[in-house]
Amino acid sequence: MPRPVCGRRVGRAFQQHVFKPAGIPARELEELVLGLDQAEALRLADLEGMYQEAAARRMGVSRQTFGRIVESARRIVADAIINGKALRLEGGEIIVQEETSMHAKIALPTRDGRIDEHFGHCDYFTVFEIKDGAIAAEKRVDSPDGCGCKTDIASVLARDGVTLMLAGNMGEGAVRVLKSNGIEVVRGTSGTVREVAQAWLAGSVKDSGQGCTEHGDHGCNG
Repeated sequence: MPRPVCGRRVGRAFQQHVFKPAGIPARELEELVLGLDQAEALRLADLEGMYQEAAARRMGVSRQTFGRIVESARRIVADAIINGKALRLEGGEIIVQEETSMHAKIALPTRDGRIDEHFGHCDYFTVFEIKDGAIAAEKRVDSPDGCGCKTDIASVLARDGVTLMLAGNMGEGAVRVLKSNGIEVVRGTSGTVREVAQAWLAGSVKDSGQGCTEHGDHGCNG
């Protein structure tokens, strides 16, 4: 008996579309189907730039399974583009999750119980475990020596299950490192870490889009 396919987590609701070469009626084209799980794999790996291990965690599958999904997706898209076939986006064994429900652990750069303005040199990281839309547990993860974006702190937090960073200032280099490890970033927060976490859970915290410019962002813009 073949193993059943478990639902693969998808972080957005894809619209079902058909893409085809211009000027050719759809009835004259061979049609390929790209599953919504395959579309999500492409989004995470090729659009968001995540490492495959991190993307696999996001989708709730093994690293090997994610590799097979994204490889098959790339082959389908390449076939459609190069050979002029229609591409239908639909299907797949998926579970669509809202943003807050996707994050079981969130991290906040901390100094004296408050958001540290500079992610790269914070005193430590506060990690909150989220269950049923509320803070269920809290722990401290000490910062490594050196600038945060040039250490392995992103992979350390990712392996611990962190998928969201609520921060103050952060340069684009640090954002890329975190996102590659499957950690989304919300910048521009301030206050005590618990207040910020609770505000995010309430839906009142959004990314400012502002990077750190003071001191050249500690070399984190590259």
